[in-house]
Amino acid sequence: MENRWIFKQDGEAQVVKHLSEVLSIRTSLANLLAQRGVTTFEEARYFFRPQLSYLHDPFLMKDMDKAVERIFKAIDSNEKIMIYGDYDVDGTTAVALVYAYLKKYFKKRIAFYIPDRYEEGYGISYKGIDHAASHGINLVIALDCGIKAVDKIKYATELQVDFIICDHHRPGDELPPAVAVLDTKRADCNYPFKELSGAGVGFKLISALAQKQQEPFEQLIPYLDLVAVSIAADIVPITGENRVLAYFGLKQLNTNPRPGFEAVLNYANVKRREEVDETTGNVLTRVLTISDLVFLIGPRINAAGRIEKASDSVRLLLADRMSHAEKLAVAINDMNTERRSLDNQITEEALAMIEGNGILKEAKSTVLYNENWHKGVIGIVASRLTDNYYRPTIILTRSNKFITGSARSVKNFDVYDAIDHCSDLLEHFGGHMYAAGLSLKPENLELFRSKFNTYVSEHIADELLIPEIEIDARINFSDFSAKFLRILKQFAPFGPGNMAPVFLSEQVIDTGRSRIVGQKHLKLSLMQKTSRSEPVSAIAFQQAHHYERIRSGEPFSITYHIEENEWQGKVNLQLNVKDIKFEED
Repeated sequence: MENRWIFKQDGEAQVVKHLSEVLSIRTSLANLLAQRGVTTFEEARYFFRPQLSYLHDPFLMKDMDKAVERIFKAIDSNEKIMIYGDYDVDGTTAVALVYAYLKKYFKKRIAFYIPDRYEEGYGISYKGIDHAASHGINLVIALDCGIKAVDKIKYATELQVDFIICDHHRPGDELPPAVAVLDTKRADCNYPFKELSGAGVGFKLISALAQKQQEPFEQLIPYLDLVAVSIAADIVPITGENRVLAYFGLKQLNTNPRPGFEAVLNYANVKRREEVDETTGNVLTRVLTISDLVFLIGPRINAAGRIEKASDSVRLLLADRMSHAEKLAVAINDMNTERRSLDNQITEEALAMIEGNGILKEAKSTVLYNENWHKGVIGIVASRLTDNYYRPTIILTRSNKFITGSARSVKNFDVYDAIDHCSDLLEHFGGHMYAAGLSLKPENLELFRSKFNTYVSEHIADELLIPEIEIDARINFSDFSAKFLRILKQFAPFGPGNMAPVFLSEQVIDTGRSRIVGQKHLKLSLMQKTSRSEPVSAIAFQQAHHYERIRSGEPFSITYHIEENEWQGKVNLQLNVKDIKFEED
């Protein structure tokens, strides 16, 4: 599929000049900062040197005072408490975080509950409420869910079960009648940062409790590994407060991760290596990135909820002994292997359905249903199909008496709004601009499919159906000085809102040492006709079809990320090539 190359708008010339001078950096690096909204020396210091002191006062969040008051009342009254969370990575990390913190207060009077994906579905369930009531639990803290559970919270109130809702999804027209509703997206919440993850909201709750108890904030730092994993897995913007939380969470993961993460990393074959932290001088034992959390840790934590019970993931994250964590990690690693097999099988079946149907193949959106598809992997399949055909995609399967599904979208198209347009045909839905979940009655399937497809067709611009590569800057290989690369590393952690910069270099040629690896990929050795520099190594995944033209000596342009590649204990610069275009095309 052909990609569109577009350039990000440059920063204002005066701002770029000012940043270049006060920071003593190249104009290209100053422009990268300006593109990210950094305009002053102070803002640059905030960006490059995150501090925990930059975090906002948790009591700025609407209802935080009510939540803290109710929890301390439960402590003083010897009540039982239950920590309730969704079955995905954000939900399970949030539950582990709040449970681990509150356990010291409630001891044996605390429990956690993760709904069964297949029996109960997403969010707060009647079964979960009944479980709390039957076990004499008076207070439930719900994490990463509950913002739309109006009727269920009313039911809980009738059973004398109080709820504190900690969510980060969009509210509906009516808030649930809980004791406290912590959600920065509620219209009457003036909290300065609106994009916390579910675990992020949970962290603000325990921060408020610690503040009320006058506990040193440093005691909360060990919980930041959980927050960082939730931020990465839930794909929330890594800007503002999330950047600070992710930055220090990565430090925790790299130096002193909890046993559960250590065991997962061992099974993911992530080796330790030493690297000096530029800002502190400390030696990091691993150098994990947000991308590692997304692709190595996230799927394994998710696997338990997809294949069996997500409570296994919470137990892994709560393990305080390495021996216990390793036993749980073995089982979760096996579940992840099964998950991969299922998702590959269903993806192949879904691709075949589209390829075998001309109407589906040419449509501007995809809605596929198979009652036998495994509910636990349909979100992954939706992502894979979105990548393959680059259009809004919903994958549906049967779950008890309902059809349930996962939606994914393309850049700049709000799939949540598209689903909301069809809400009269749905039993439940929720999510974000780019990912959502939904359920409906079988008799509404065809009506929903038609209405959703029509909405997308009428509202999506044609250019949004072509994958876009957004280029930050045009540079030459000769720009790769040690200082340039050292400063570029400090732009991390990368993620939504602060993606790894994409560079364009032109008049690139092969040195004669490029080759095909793994049948589909290119291992490149490149030079630039317009730049005097040493040959540069690069990897281009899924682009072996360009090999003959590259080998012929024909000049081309590349868009790429600058990365580090470790091989046999040595770390070298490597370009990760996103796309190749030849000058003659």
